[in-house]
Amino acid sequence: MALEEDLRPRGDITTKLIKSKNEMIKARIIAKQDGIVAGLEFCKAAFKLIGRETVFIKKVSDGKKIKKNKVIAEIKAMTKTILKAERTALNFLNHASGIATITNQFVKKISKKTKICCTRKTTPNLRTLEKYAVKKGGGYNHRYNLSDEILIKDNHISVSKSLSGLIKKAIKTKKIITVEIENINQLKQVLGLNFKRILFDNMNSSQLKKCIKLCKNKYQTEYSGNATLKNIKQISKTGIDRISVGAITHSAKSFDSTLLFR
Repeated sequence: MALEEDLRPRGDITTKLIKSKNEMIKARIIAKQDGIVAGLEFCKAAFKLIGRETVFIKKVSDGKKIKKNKVIAEIKAMTKTILKAERTALNFLNHASGIATITNQFVKKISKKTKICCTRKTTPNLRTLEKYAVKKGGGYNHRYNLSDEILIKDNHISVSKSLSGLIKKAIKTKKIITVEIENINQLKQVLGLNFKRILFDNMNSSQLKKCIKLCKNKYQTEYSGNATLKNIKQISKTGIDRISVGAITHSAKSFDSTLLFR
């Protein structure tokens, strides 16, 4: 679909002008910054779908660090194949690598106990790629979609007559249950009920520490709400098990790479 977006309705009308378009040629994808590589299979697929003759050689694996000016991959294919697929291939590679790189920056700042998790704040139809990139950056995936786990959030609570009653219904499903809590009073309402995880939303470090202490290690704990590279270390120091960070998918800066003919 991404290739069709770039080629409809008349194909690559610029490349059609080139006489040598059917000749085999070599190219390299080169990193223009330091970072973590991800999305190489997506990148490779773009070239292979355009030209079956493509030989795609990875010079680094997904999840590995790369330095500026180092070669990420080498490609051998017809000139027209490389020119048609180049932008789509690099878009996938750069988007995934950007997510992996920012995720890794978060991971480096936290304690070993804490996990950095992504959310459902993903680009429509690109969730699989983006969640994959998070894992390659050292992060962890939250639920993939609404049918995976039960997450009782503020809006569910506001339209429900009873928070404890809602949780008791959820327990009967035997699904993993996470309950979002905004204050200590809410927390006291759910303590003692048999579910897996409590998500503390937009609390300061002092409140968070008190809530974690009240949980007495009977629940997995998670924090959500405006976590940044500046405050992630402080949040992690509270002893929280997980921190969900929407920014690693919805605000990741694209990795910088380029394709050059050899």
